[in-house]
Amino acid sequence: MIKKIILILLSIYSLSYGRTIELTGTVISDNEKFITSRFMGFVKLVNINEGDIVSQGDILYEIDSTEINNKQEQALLNVQIYQNQYDTVNRNYERYKRLFKDGVVSKFELEQLELNNKNSQNMVKIAQSRVKEVKNQYQYLEIKAPNTGVITKKMIKAGEMAVPGIPTIILTDLSNLKIKAEISENDLEHLFIKQKVNIKIPSQKITTQGIISAIIPSSNPMTHTFTIKITFPKNKKVYPGMYSKIYIKVK
Repeated sequence: MIKKIILILLSIYSLSYGRTIELTGTVISDNEKFITSRFMGFVKLVNINEGDIVSQGDILYEIDSTEINNKQEQALLNVQIYQNQYDTVNRNYERYKRLFKDGVVSKFELEQLELNNKNSQNMVKIAQSRVKEVKNQYQYLEIKAPNTGVITKKMIKAGEMAVPGIPTIILTDLSNLKIKAEISENDLEHLFIKQKVNIKIPSQKITTQGIISAIIPSSNPMTHTFTIKITFPKNKKVYPGMYSKIYIKVK
C-alpha cells in the first residue's frame, strides 16, 4: 500500500514539476564546404595547411597555367589565320562589286563571293570568342576561399593533379557553429522549434543557453533516435568536434 502511495506521489510530482532530458552532443559547423577546382591541371603551389584560418578571397592553391598558355597561343594563331583569310576574301569581294557594276562578272559570282565573305567574317568572330574563352579560364587557376573559416582537411599537394569535382580542401565556417545531438523517439513529442535548452561544454567550462533550431524528421532505424540541432551564442573558445551536454526541461 505504501509503495503504491509513493508511486502516485512521484507521478503527481512529475506531472507538476516535469523532468529534465539529458543529451550528449557534438559541436559542428553548419557551413562546411568541400572545395574543388573547375579546371584540371597540376597543382603548382599550396598556400595553406590544416588548422589555418583563412579569409574570404584568400588563395588556397594554384594550378599550373602551361596548358592554358598553349591553348591561348593556338587560339591567337587561329584568329590571325582567319583574319588573313577574311582580308583576302573581302578584297576580292570589293573588287567583284566594282566589276559587277561594269558588267564584267555575273550576279551569281558576286553572291558566291559575298557568302564566302560573310563566312570568313564569322570564322574570325568565332576564333576571337575562343580567345576570350581561354583567357577566362585563367581565373580558375587560383582556387580562393569562398568565406572566412578554418582549414579542417587538406587533400591536395603541390605536384598532384587537381580534378574537377574531386574535393581537395574542407573549409569550416567558425562563425556558424551549432550543436548536433540525438534524441529518443519517445522524447520527441516534448521538443519544438525555438525551445530553450541549457548547454554545457565541459572542456572549456562553458555553461550557456541555446535554442533548438532544427528537428530532422528522419529516424535512425538502428537506435530509434532523431537528430536535433541547437544554436548557441558565439564563443571563440569553441571549435567543431567538441563534446557538449544538453539539458531540456519538459513537463
